[in-house]
Amino acid sequence: MKKTVIISLSVLLLFSSCASEFARVYKSTDYDFKYEYAKQLFANRKFSQSIVLLEELVQMKKGSDEAEECLYMLGMAQYNDGDYESASATFRKYHQSYPRGIFAEQASFYVGQSLYESAPEPRLDQSPTMGAINAYQQFLDYYPDSKRKAEAQARLFELQDKLVLKELLSAQLYYNLGGYFGNCTGGGSNYEACIVTAQNALKTYPYSHMREDFALLIMKSKFELAENSTEEKRMDRYRDAEDECYGFLNEYPESKHAKMAEQFIKKCKKVTKD
Repeated sequence: MKKTVIISLSVLLLFSSCASEFARVYKSTDYDFKYEYAKQLFANRKFSQSIVLLEELVQMKKGSDEAEECLYMLGMAQYNDGDYESASATFRKYHQSYPRGIFAEQASFYVGQSLYESAPEPRLDQSPTMGAINAYQQFLDYYPDSKRKAEAQARLFELQDKLVLKELLSAQLYYNLGGYFGNCTGGGSNYEACIVTAQNALKTYPYSHMREDFALLIMKSKFELAENSTEEKRMDRYRDAEDECYGFLNEYPESKHAKMAEQFIKKCKKVTKD
């Protein structure tokens, strides 16, 4: 017990000592010493403390040889501290200020990387995802022979898949809502909204590996639309659904949903022939 108390007091004193040392450095006007201390903090992965010093040093070191390194180190400290929004802004500022700088290529990459880390799950607003895609694309345009080219390309594909998935989830939601009209204040139906959303996604992302999923939703929605049609629109919609089923089978003959398409065709034919 006595040994535990001694260890706890020692740790407390150590932290108190470190805190007081940081406070002295923070208040100091010796910016060269503060710069070296900030670098030491960064090397020891004390990113939050290094950020506090580097934010001041970026201003105080303007025009000096250390200014460039201060700005890049600030971006990396913010990134490692999990403040991705600030990091992306700092890396962008670095690249604009030092387009031929020592860290220009890394800064360009980390603009995209920071936005990538802050990109939300597919159901939420994807503005950071779009920002990351644009940033990675700029990086590849600026540095086509970079060692990080493959990594940036892989991130691009991953982020594009996230955008596709968001559209797929939206289309699926419309389909699941089906005949509910509470959200259709502007007219139309959820099945029509599903069809439009899926068709637009196929135009925007023609080579997506989720292409069959969109095609399936279009086919199912057109059939449900026919099933729930007024007498006036019934025949045209069944013919449209039948054509969609044939198109699905032509494009995906080995699909696990082929039997569903064939069943839809039989039902459509029964209506259009009667």
